[in-house]
Amino acid sequence: MEDILDLYEESYDPRYPSLCMDERPCQLINDLLSPIPMKPGKPIKEDDEYERKGTCSIFIVCERQGGVIWKFGNNAQRWIMQNSWIECQ
Repeated sequence: MEDILDLYEESYDPRYPSLCMDERPCQLINDLLSPIPMKPGKPIKEDDEYERKGTCSIFIVCERQGGVIWKFGNNAQRWIMQNSWIECQ
């Protein structure tokens, strides 16, 4: 952890960017029954059942000192076919 904090303290050099990456896996779901809309004084009514439509991942890559941010998502089936996430610049 100390090595990472030392890296963050270094001065900015555009030739050697310091990239940070984070990933968030998500489930893709679909409601089986349509929700009943709200009425005055009553909340929306939703059923707990759902149909699973697959998974995906949401990525963010940033160069915090340079102020550059890349955001992208992917479908799990297509992700396997790609060579590297860095190609998504």
